[in-house]
Amino acid sequence: MSALAVGEDVVPGRLQASRTLRPGSAPPATGRRVIRTASVLFFSCVALLQVGLMLPFVRTAARARWAHRWCRFACRVLGLHLTTSGTMPDSGLLVCNHLSYLDIIALSGLRPCVFVAKRDVRGWPLFGWLARAAGTIFVERNCRSAAGTEVTKISSAIESGSLVVLFPEGTSSDGATVLAFKSSLLQAAVAARCPVAAAGIDYGLADGSVADEVCYWRDMTLVPHLLNLLGKKSIESRVRFSPSRARGGNRKTLAGELRAEVAALRL
Repeated sequence: MSALAVGEDVVPGRLQASRTLRPGSAPPATGRRVIRTASVLFFSCVALLQVGLMLPFVRTAARARWAHRWCRFACRVLGLHLTTSGTMPDSGLLVCNHLSYLDIIALSGLRPCVFVAKRDVRGWPLFGWLARAAGTIFVERNCRSAAGTEVTKISSAIESGSLVVLFPEGTSSDGATVLAFKSSLLQAAVAARCPVAAAGIDYGLADGSVADEVCYWRDMTLVPHLLNLLGKKSIESRVRFSPSRARGGNRKTLAGELRAEVAALRL
C-alpha cells in the first residue's frame, strides 16, 4: 500500500506498468480490491468501537482530530497520493470545489477540519456514519427556512477555533468547470468576520478516467464506485490553497470572488 505523501510537483499518472500475468493468476486490481476492502472493513469496525466508547463525550475539535487520523489511514489504503501548493489554514473557513467523496478524505488527511455536507450524506454506507462521528455539520440545501440555523452552527464552529470546510457548489461534478457558488452558507463567514481561504482540488489516474471513476456525480451509486476505486493502483490528488485572509462585502460578492479564486487555482 502507498504511504501518504505530501510534497510538491508530483506528476499525476507517472506510474509503473502492470506486471504480466501468468495464466490463471488473479489480476492485480482484484487482489488490491480484496485486500483494501478487508482493511477498510476491519479498521471501520475498530473505529466504530472507538466512536461508541469515546466520541459521544468529546467536543467537535477532538472529533476532527480523530477523523484526521482515520483519513490518513484511508489515503494509504486507497493509494491516494497527496501533493499541496500553498498552506492549508488551521482555522476560519476554507471553500473548495467538489469532485468526489475523496475530497473529504484528502482534505481531512492533511489537517483536522469540520465539514459542511448535505443532509443526504448521513445515510451513505460507511461514509455517512464516519461523517456523523467526525462532527460534520449537515445542511438542507433546498430548505430556505433552515438556512438561519445552519449558518449559526457554521459560525459557532468557526468561532470555536475549528477549520470549517465548505463546498459552495452544492454538489459534485466531473471537474470540467467550477460550478456557480451558492452564497447562503457563506453568510457564516460574513457574520463571524473570520479569515477565508480558497482551495482547488484535482485528481490524476493512470489506469482510467478521472471524470468517470474518481469524480462522484450524476446518478452514480456509492458502493460500486468505491469498489472500483479500491482496485486502482494509485490515485494522484493535488490541492492548491490561496492565502487565508479577511474578506469584505456581502455573501453574494464573496461567492463570486471565491469562485474566481478556486477556478484560478485549478488552472
